[in-house]
Amino acid sequence: MTNNTFNKSDLSEKISGSLNLSSSLTSDYLAQLCGVLASSIALKNRAEFRDFGSFVKKTIRPRKFINPKTKNVSFLGETHTILFSPSKNLLDD
Repeated sequence: MTNNTFNKSDLSEKISGSLNLSSSLTSDYLAQLCGVLASSIALKNRAEFRDFGSFVKKTIRPRKFINPKTKNVSFLGETHTILFSPSKNLLDD
């Protein structure tokens, strides 16, 4: 099984290499894209770009935690994170 994990700098390097743009320019574009995606995924659960990949909102269950110093029990509510799955075309390059 292969690891399909990409971080923002990996995506920026891959895009800048294929489009012959500077890495700083592509990282700026990628940051703007991530902002737009985050706001649109907050309203929906999924965004898919053909030949690039898909973004999915994952819900993390509520959980409790204990402060090791004070032994106080606290609760952390439900949180969300965004997962990216690259397409096969993006992985092949």
